[in-house]
Amino acid sequence: MRYISTRGQAPALNFEDVLLAGLATDGGLYVPENLPRFTQEEIASWAGLPYHELAFQVMRPFVAGSIPDADFKQILGETYAAFEHKSVAPLRQLGANEWVLELFHGPTLAFKDFALQLLGRLLDYFLLKRGERVVIMGATSGDTGSAAIEGCRRCENVDIFILHPHQRVSDVQRRQMTTILGENIHNIAIEGNFDDCQEMVKASFADQGFLKGTRLVAVNSINWARIMAQIVYYFHAALQLGGPARSMAFSVPTGNFGDIFAGYLARNMGLPISQLIVATNRNDILHRFMSGNQYDKDTLHPSLSPSMDIMVSSNFERLLFDLHGRNGSLVAQLMSTFKETGKLSVDNERWTEARRLFDSLAVDDDSTCETITKVYEDCGELLDPHTAIGVRAARECRRSMSTPMITLGTAHPVKFPEAVLKAAVDIEPELPAHLTDLFDREERCTVLPNHLRDVQQFVAAHGNRGRPL
Repeated sequence: MRYISTRGQAPALNFEDVLLAGLATDGGLYVPENLPRFTQEEIASWAGLPYHELAFQVMRPFVAGSIPDADFKQILGETYAAFEHKSVAPLRQLGANEWVLELFHGPTLAFKDFALQLLGRLLDYFLLKRGERVVIMGATSGDTGSAAIEGCRRCENVDIFILHPHQRVSDVQRRQMTTILGENIHNIAIEGNFDDCQEMVKASFADQGFLKGTRLVAVNSINWARIMAQIVYYFHAALQLGGPARSMAFSVPTGNFGDIFAGYLARNMGLPISQLIVATNRNDILHRFMSGNQYDKDTLHPSLSPSMDIMVSSNFERLLFDLHGRNGSLVAQLMSTFKETGKLSVDNERWTEARRLFDSLAVDDDSTCETITKVYEDCGELLDPHTAIGVRAARECRRSMSTPMITLGTAHPVKFPEAVLKAAVDIEPELPAHLTDLFDREERCTVLPNHLRDVQQFVAAHGNRGRPL
């Protein structure tokens, strides 16, 4: 399998090199040169497989030529054995033909565990083989950071630096990052917002001279391995509900467009999906594009669903690449214009093509809380605010009642007690057994000003487990 850049100028790479590269050298994102496609018979034959075996079938083409089958099977078995639920991703029914796919049974209680538990093991595998050491630098709006640290904490050849917006993540989210202590783990709270953190990471990847010889690896959803791992649970959900003999619809709470792009790829790989709903909070750049062809920067607003408090969606470029016939030059021009003006639109024909599959809705905090309350009263299921946004969007945008509607349950409600409290349900979510002492653990975090040079100096001084890089 070879991978190419969405901007058309970077060399094609194999899976191993793409995993370690993150961003392409031309600033683009890597995508498969040719997407694998499965027949309906192949997909149907996977019904009843344990999650790790299904993951092998779905992801095997993406790693072809880089990992022997036996090694990949072992990595996947270890990855998903770390999840607490036997099903790994169980479905819960909310109503008539309406479901939530619970993706929060991993170590950090969020869907990002599916990819980042795998990513850490893949990094260990390849870095050991190469005798190489790397620096992970990532930005998080809440969940990516803890999942990345948990997934990579035992990696022998990795130093990890995670940037989060100071005082703009929940207490549980923060502590899940800052209480994992290790010489190779560094949490940085930036006096800014998530987009500031993300821009620093992108700038650092573009010019890595401050590292003095080593290289950066991305753990954000720009890393292809994360998208690859998320494709699997679309197949898993569909197979539980009669797929591929019948089509499915999915509602996806998303800020960076990675999770829903995985669903788009699952569809293009042969899984019958008739509708994908982009569910956002009031930071609604994706909704404004899907509903009106206006992908324009706006003021970032803090919300009860902080993991989606994002102004610019990194993975949206991957969709633009397909919408423009995989023409990297056109995408490069579009992204250059967006960087200069903060605005982007596409030809009406391309936008209409996207609308055949995608719908969208922006949900404010009040409506989020109303949905948490109603779902709890109706069926006793307690939703986190991001999942509640997905359910609200599913109910308002649903095209067909005969098609199963599956909302991705992206996080455990205990991570967002403020939203649950505001929803006034008569239950307080509890931390699972492995996190019951979370608020008693020592925290370690460094607050830095919103300046790239300060961050890069910190990384250079503290990388390689305290020794100069």
